[in-house]
Amino acid sequence: MISDRWPAEWLRGVLSVTVLAVIAEGETYGYLIGQRLDDAGLGRIKGGTLYPLLSRQEASGLVSSTWREGDGGPGRKFYRITAEGTRELERLRSEWAAFTTITATLIGSRAEEGDLRG
Repeated sequence: MISDRWPAEWLRGVLSVTVLAVIAEGETYGYLIGQRLDDAGLGRIKGGTLYPLLSRQEASGLVSSTWREGDGGPGRKFYRITAEGTRELERLRSEWAAFTTITATLIGSRAEEGDLRG
């Protein structure tokens, strides 16, 4: 399960880019990524969704990771965005801006007109 806050299909569509954006803020680990997404308002993202996504991003060369021993606790895998990841994030930000403009126009204009026919 992704989160109960938003429709799952919405979150599936934005989760990859939002995770990449969080990692671009600075080196971090999985729990803090999930916390940042929750704090931003996306809701709680389950580890069973987040960690496979991070593995796919690493396999694609968008992020790199290093394992560090914990101070009195378990070790953690820290993620850092790569140069390729930064380029991909910029591309996705540009495309996202265009996409949200189009969808907001479509959704907004239909609601304003009161025309909710399919």
